[in-house]
Amino acid sequence: MVKLKKYNGFLKLFVIFLTLFFITSCSKKNYNLTKIEGKLLPVTEKASETPAIESFIAPYRNHINKDLDSILAYAPETLDKSSGKWQSTIGNLMADVCVERGNLVFKAREKKSIDLCLLNHGGIRAILPKGNVTSRTAFEIMPFENSMVVMALKGDQILEMCSYIIKAQKAQPLSGMTFTIAKDKTPKNIMIQGKPLDLTSTYYVATNDYLANGGDSMTFFAKSVQKYDLNYKLRDVLIDYFKEVDTIPVPRDIRITEE
Repeated sequence: MVKLKKYNGFLKLFVIFLTLFFITSCSKKNYNLTKIEGKLLPVTEKASETPAIESFIAPYRNHINKDLDSILAYAPETLDKSSGKWQSTIGNLMADVCVERGNLVFKAREKKSIDLCLLNHGGIRAILPKGNVTSRTAFEIMPFENSMVVMALKGDQILEMCSYIIKAQKAQPLSGMTFTIAKDKTPKNIMIQGKPLDLTSTYYVATNDYLANGGDSMTFFAKSVQKYDLNYKLRDVLIDYFKEVDTIPVPRDIRITEE
């Protein structure tokens, strides 16, 4: 028994010695992270659900789905952003709606009117399908949290805007302005609200906060005289519009022409 106690005591001292040696050695060395390894853990429908969590979430999910799927309007045909070279039916509609709904806020706050609207082709994330239109439709078309802003631009920036549209060669949503693309790929016959462009005038252009900050290389917005934030999400603009109309119009008017 005496020998066993001596052995245990020696073993404890040896463990303490090794621990102190390891700590001292580590403190003298610099360790650098050289590699991180990981693996994907797939989440599939086969993954088991937690009944308690599911029962807690279900009422909220059902309530949200009911709101999202309530019918607001009817689309007589599918509106698609690929329906034209320089303008599309859904793009025209969205830009028109922004001018219409945006003016309700802009006129009340600033006593001014929106002259035109420019959005971006890539911002439209889904079609507006033929049939019943719901709030979910608006979320699918505009899933981002972008808000509407109004930028005060001089005539020179409007020229830059037209040049940008020509260079981008996409059907950018446009409302309130028409122009012709000359053979040398420059804009001409620029009309805003039915009147010729005046380089000395200030125009109020509705867009979204992403583009207003230079998104999609729309740098002409950075030269604005003033910026007005309407605190009105583009998705809510669509939803409010859908609630007010019975049948969605299909805007087919030509806003950009080529020589």
